[in-house]
Amino acid sequence: MEARLATRIEAVADISAAIVLAVATAAGALRLGFSPVSGALAAAVGGIAGWKVLTSVQPDAATFDLEFGSLPEVEQLDELILNDADRYYPPANCEEEADAAAEGGHPLVLDDVLARIDEGSRVVRLFDPAAMPTPGQLQSRIDRHLASSASPGTPPDASKELHDALAELRRTLR
Repeated sequence: MEARLATRIEAVADISAAIVLAVATAAGALRLGFSPVSGALAAAVGGIAGWKVLTSVQPDAATFDLEFGSLPEVEQLDELILNDADRYYPPANCEEEADAAAEGGHPLVLDDVLARIDEGSRVVRLFDPAAMPTPGQLQSRIDRHLASSASPGTPPDASKELHDALAELRRTLR
């Protein structure tokens, strides 16, 4: 922050505090039964006195002891090399988990195998390399799609098939 801006902020704070003191002095004078003219005079005297006191207080000069040392040399690596210190061990809830974490972490075991794959299952067949179409088959599908989109018709309703697939999924998850 620039020094001029800090000085302006401090001046605004001093004036604001002096105004608050002046208003409080006027309210106190009126509460005690003084006339409004006497209250205004008390506010002026209180505000000016408060402002003088606040501006007479100067902040200490900021002193910072900064020492700049040299940074350690970093060698450039062609690739990132990770070691055991870079492993993350989740917090252990019991002694067995702590022992497993100390022995190298928790391996990810994927043992949830589908019981059977339906013939019409699109999700499983989506990434099956044997089920991938050849470029010629893709071209014929695109041509068929473009030919069918030229004649506007009602789109096929697949809501029943979706409902059946969701019902089958619910049965297999139970």
